[in-house]
Amino acid sequence: MSTTIPTAPVPTGDARELLVDLVETPSVTPEETEAAKVLVDFFEGHDREVWIDDIGNVRAPADDGVLLTSHIDTVPGDIPVRVEETTRSEARYGGDLVGEDSDEEIEVLWGRGSVDAKGPLAAMAAVAVETGASFAGVVGEEVDSRGGHHLVESRESEPEAVINGEPSGWEGITLGYRGLLGGNYVATSESGHSSRPDDNAIQDAINWWRRVEEEFDHDEWVPVFERVTPKPTSIDGGISEDGLSVETTMRLQLRVPPEYTTEEIREIADGHLENGTVHWDDQVEPVMMSPRTGPGRAFRAAIRKHDGDPRLLRKTGTSDMNVYADAWDCPMVTYGPGDSDLDHSPNEHLPFEEYDRSIAVLKDATESLLED
Repeated sequence: MSTTIPTAPVPTGDARELLVDLVETPSVTPEETEAAKVLVDFFEGHDREVWIDDIGNVRAPADDGVLLTSHIDTVPGDIPVRVEETTRSEARYGGDLVGEDSDEEIEVLWGRGSVDAKGPLAAMAAVAVETGASFAGVVGEEVDSRGGHHLVESRESEPEAVINGEPSGWEGITLGYRGLLGGNYVATSESGHSSRPDDNAIQDAINWWRRVEEEFDHDEWVPVFERVTPKPTSIDGGISEDGLSVETTMRLQLRVPPEYTTEEIREIADGHLENGTVHWDDQVEPVMMSPRTGPGRAFRAAIRKHDGDPRLLRKTGTSDMNVYADAWDCPMVTYGPGDSDLDHSPNEHLPFEEYDRSIAVLKDATESLLED
């Protein structure tokens, strides 16, 4: 580690204060600026070089043996921010911290983003200050990962390892995410009386989608992570304004497991077209990392050190880790406190003791990687 990078312990109270400040600062995509300033103030307060880049990412470069990165933005949702005492058994954990003291009162932080992903974000900022690791808080992850893409494009070199911040639970290590293929199906047909037997554009869309669903139909025993799951997200159709045609547009997504590339799924779906066209505009490649990489080993050891039982996870959605894995040939994992079932939910909350434990695990794993 370079001696020019200042490091300093971050007391538990200070780390919690950073988390509360971030959750109290709304940052629904694309309004992340004020929350980014909270991070800048934190790093400047610890004498770290930091700035907000052209797209809104917070950049605090340092030892590139490890890049700690998580996203600043959240989905919409007004959840009053508060710290409440509740029993361990009533709080939602992403890892096992309940134990025999299930009736003990603990402090829990409520608010949008407490789990996804300001808990991981604040933990990474604290650990970056303590260890001298590089840090990036990125924008736009909930919509198009524009911050992650800009980070990849603007860095002069790739890091040696990446720890991406998303809720995995303090005992969990996420190694894989499915990819995403998205686009718009568009079709037009001549207008005519509804009693005619000929299919119109709306039926063309429905028929094509039915063939796609049948193509990727799986037995129930196949894990969701290993399936291609097609999902229409919106459809609009009817007689055109001039009354001469029937038009339809359907927005669609297909989640792509690591067995495939998005291009392979695109070719299969296009092969079922008989009428209409699909304008594919969103392609995110799947990712699956080995648990035997340096980050995988470091996290398993760190979790066990803190009396946890490491869990290796595969997520059915996507994250910025997909973007980084597609661009950088380095090992990576995703880690962070919180129960991911609370992502985007109206009861999003994070027990402080799980947040504290995740910082300890993250610090040990980061230091191990920086020493290698």
